[in-house]
Parts: sequence; C-alpha cells; structure tokens
Amino acid sequence: MAGTLLVRGMLIGIVAGLLCFSFLKVVGEPQVDRAIAFETQLDEAKARAEAQALIAKGLPAPQEEPEPELVSRRVQAGIGLFIGVIIYNVAFGGLFALAFALAYGRMGDFGPRTTAALLAALGFVAVYVVPNLKYPANPPSVGDPATIGMRTALYFSMIAISLAAMIAAGMLRLRLVAGHGPWNAFLIAAGAYLIVVIVVSVALPPVNEVPAEFPAVVLWRFRIASAGAQLITWTTIGLLFGALAERVLARPPGVVRYSGTGGPSGAGRYGEGSAERPQAPLV
Repeated sequence: MAGTLLVRGMLIGIVAGLLCFSFLKVVGEPQVDRAIAFETQLDEAKARAEAQALIAKGLPAPQEEPEPELVSRRVQAGIGLFIGVIIYNVAFGGLFALAFALAYGRMGDFGPRTTAALLAALGFVAVYVVPNLKYPANPPSVGDPATIGMRTALYFSMIAISLAAMIAAGMLRLRLVAGHGPWNAFLIAAGAYLIVVIVVSVALPPVNEVPAEFPAVVLWRFRIASAGAQLITWTTIGLLFGALAERVLARPPGVVRYSGTGGPSGAGRYGEGSAERPQAPLV
C-alpha cells in the first residue's frame, strides 16, 4: 500500500514540477536576471575603483581575464531550471506520500482527501512560511559566499525545529481532544507551536546580507516568486494526492469483488459508502 502511494506521489510531483517550472520561468527568472545584472555592476565598479587606486600610486592596473562560463545563463534558465524543478518536485511528492502513510489515521477522524489537504497546509506553514519569516529567500547573487555554509545551516535548523514543533503540536492536540474538545485542543496546540517557533526565531542569529543599494522591487518580486512556487507545489500535491489516495484506499486489500447476484449480499457493488470514513493507520 505504501509503495503504491509512493509511486502516485512521485507522479503527482511531475505535474507539480511542470506547473512550478512554468510559473518560475515567467515570474522568477526575470528577477534572477536583474539580480545578476546588479551583481555584475557592483563587481565592475569595484574593479574600476581598485584599478584607479593602483594607477594613483603609479602602479599598472591589473588586466583581469573574464572567467570561462561553465554553464551559460540560457541553459541555467532553461533546461537546467526544468530538470532541477522536476527532480525536486518528484522527490517532494514521494516524501509527501510517505508522510501521508504515517499520518493517515493518526491525525484524527479524517478521510484521505482531508488528511492530504491538512498535511499539505500544515507542512507549507512549518516547512516554508515560518522558516522564511526568519530567513527569507534571496536571489542567487545576494549574500557573502564565505557565509553560505552558516546561512544554510541556520535555515535548515529553523526548518527542522519548526517541523518538529508542528508534529509535537499535532500530538498534543490529539491528547487534549478528549478533555478539552476539538476547538480548545486546536487552540492550545497552535499556541504551543507559536511559542516554540517565536522563542527559537528570537534565539537564532539574524542574517541580513542584502546590499543597501539592491533594488527593493527586485528583491520583493523574487520573494513573491519563491513563495508562489512553493504554494503551487504544496497545493498541487496536497489536492491531487488526496484524490488519488482516496481511490487507492477505497478498496481494502483482500476484498473480492463479485458480479451479478451470485456473491454475498452487497458485494456486487463494492465501494458504496462515504470515501471519507476514518481508516486505520497504514504503517
């Protein structure tokens, strides 16, 4: 069962990847081009200033040869972007399927579609929204190359803590439902999650390496493109996977489908009833 869901999750990842590629090609890539142009202008201005300083001291200005371009910008924005986005979304779809298999039947009295939608919504908040409020996305040309390791570690640490806090909040809600009711249990769990991520966000060091002269419009549009691509991924996988999972889980394993009237009572029309009925955990 989990293997079947995994395959469907990866197939849906292809659909999400195609949608994301189309969106990023139209909305995101122009902002990357503008950011690269800005970086090039800064590098050229810095080189001119260094050359003028050497000339003022009576020294010859260095003649720098342009570095060979290993991968052209056209390839990066075309086939490179396409392959990267497709691979990312296929892997993401597979991981989502595995997470669904673990969460189904454990999140509450929800069917496949509701479980997938809730899982996608909560995952989008925990994995993207909260970490990006602390460490927002920046164009590739923004930031000090010497600190990329530190920035990456901080960002993934925020993701891990936010995701762990979300899982813990979900477990807390299930424990509190019986004594406090669904709504109060949700509010308490949500408050506990917010407290954890706010404390962690304040404790972690800030990172702000965007140059003061960097165009604010380009930065804003790039972050909008980043958020839009993530929203497309989570929404597409959450909705489509729920629909396919509902079909996979509609027939319990081992049930024989009869035709005509020769089978047991009601067996000739298997699948009747609500597809949103609660199911036992898959794993």
